[in-house]
Amino acid sequence: MKNVLTIAGSDSSGGAGIQADLKSFSANGVFGMSVITAITAQNTQGVFAVEDVSSSMIGKQIDAIFTDIEVSAVKIGMVSIINSIEIISQKIKEYFPKNIVIDPVMISKSGFSLLHPESKTVLIEKLLPLAYVLTPNIPEAEVILEEALGKKVTISNIEDMIEASKEIKKLGPKNVLIKGGHMEGSAVDVLFDGEKISYFESERIATKNTHGTGCTLSSAITANLALGYSVAESIKKSKEYITTAIAHSLDIGKGVGPTNHFYTLYEKAGMLYE
Repeated sequence: MKNVLTIAGSDSSGGAGIQADLKSFSANGVFGMSVITAITAQNTQGVFAVEDVSSSMIGKQIDAIFTDIEVSAVKIGMVSIINSIEIISQKIKEYFPKNIVIDPVMISKSGFSLLHPESKTVLIEKLLPLAYVLTPNIPEAEVILEEALGKKVTISNIEDMIEASKEIKKLGPKNVLIKGGHMEGSAVDVLFDGEKISYFESERIATKNTHGTGCTLSSAITANLALGYSVAESIKKSKEYITTAIAHSLDIGKGVGPTNHFYTLYEKAGMLYE
């Protein structure tokens, strides 16, 4: 079995962050491990507090994994502060793992800022060049480009997504996948690999329960890369997985419920539930 690491924040409600990553890893057939960068107090209604883990402890967690266990892929999610970004960058360069997927988590669905403003430039300069696959959604892609280019950027259609993916590619990541979930119509994601543009389209599911979709998709891509699939194959398989998870999402809590990470496994096991 392939071993896959998530470096991200913890979601106390279990729908996003490392909890979603570990569920997604398991559902996609790999063994999941985690390095916690921050602890959040959140539920389906929003994020209420964030407490960052010290850079020293983040570094020690990473050391503990890489000095003992072979790592086939790494997903990097929420990193709030400059010290966290710097230690992760340092350790990634030290251990040089393959298949690094970076999901540049910046703002929660409820509007809570998960990346400190002063950390944006450091994230762009130190982490983005390490990415084998970068997976920003449209608002995140706009923030990255505004910070890098020093001007307002608006992405409102497929053509804008294509142009944005090409501009972000110049910042260092090998492959840029801009997710189109924030646009109306079918959910179209755009991948630029430095040579060609590829499109990944799926039906848009009519549900409010989409908590953790970005974490879940990026971690599924990471798992599939670890299993030996190409970038395009990994994205295609992961899109199919997240679409099923959203279609059978869970109406938990009073707000935006989580996706159903294990729906297919539950179905195969004959587990019935409401």
